[in-house]
Amino acid sequence: MHVVLAGGGTAGHIEPALNTADAIRARDCGYTLSVLGTERGLETTLVPARGYELTLIPAVPLPRRINKDLFTLPHRLRAAINRVEAHLIATNADVVVGFGGYVAIPAYLAARRAGVPIVVHEANAKPGLANRIGARFATAVVDTVAGSIAGARTLGLPLRFAIRTFDKEQARAAAIETWQLSADKPTILVFGGSQGARHLNEVVAESAPSLIAQGFQILHSVGRNNLDQMVTGVPGYVTIAYIDRMDFAYGIADVAVTRAGAMTVAELTAVGLPALYVPLPIGNGEQRLNAQEVVQAGGGVLIDDAEFNSGVLLSTLSQMRTRGLEEMSKAAAACGHLNDVDTFVDIIFDAAKTRKASS
Repeated sequence: MHVVLAGGGTAGHIEPALNTADAIRARDCGYTLSVLGTERGLETTLVPARGYELTLIPAVPLPRRINKDLFTLPHRLRAAINRVEAHLIATNADVVVGFGGYVAIPAYLAARRAGVPIVVHEANAKPGLANRIGARFATAVVDTVAGSIAGARTLGLPLRFAIRTFDKEQARAAAIETWQLSADKPTILVFGGSQGARHLNEVVAESAPSLIAQGFQILHSVGRNNLDQMVTGVPGYVTIAYIDRMDFAYGIADVAVTRAGAMTVAELTAVGLPALYVPLPIGNGEQRLNAQEVVQAGGGVLIDDAEFNSGVLLSTLSQMRTRGLEEMSKAAAACGHLNDVDTFVDIIFDAAKTRKASS
């Protein structure tokens, strides 16, 4: 059987797809895999790096206002659908698994036209347009936040093997060696998702001297797009462009300061790391909703981006420390889901079998 995964654009779409692919490959059951993406997204580097075939299709963003792109949309969408359908025929695809984003709409429409079963995975509390469309004629729909899509089965987000098998002490030792961190100081981990977050970077850099004076050390990923915000020569403050081994970073961290993307929240709860969440202030508000459950459970604190400044950061971390980071860690872990990817793979296989049964 052949599984086609459609997840391109941001890491929030790509990582769940690749984690699912890894879980399928780990079954060693003879399934083959391919991934659909566009030239615009991170998939051009992330997918080949994980050892999967990447098939590029034209990106078809949906215009938000009336302009010339709106009038060319039918032609561009038709071309993308035809490209996907050709791939489905060439690979004799048995199921298309979509994770949203630009690549998902043509994938869903091509699969429907070709009679290939569809499985939709929605990571966010508010589904995007692609998954709302795909869910209408999907064989199976899975969401991460209950109630995101009517009739969906709720499962935890597919996680990387390194997170599913996380050993904090081993990861902590690796982090100390990798970044030359102190083994004796509490550590603040700062990251803004795959692209970084300039506002978070600015506030943390301003606050770093005070945090270090309070006994913290800081491990800060500024993002590959923000190399101008790297800080050097400050003892106890380590800035890097990008963290390839997030499991190491989670191992050394006592608390995180971060955005609230679906994968971020899923990984932090899986490893039991309390966080100060600063949701991205654009989009449809899904990041605030992504963090809502863990915050209500006591495993994190949520601060609006507009209110996030040095004073708020310092006072909030002080309050979290007083509350007890170990207790917050337990509360965060209670919201985590480690092995739901196995159930998700079973759902995909069941959908693929309907294709075999009807052929």
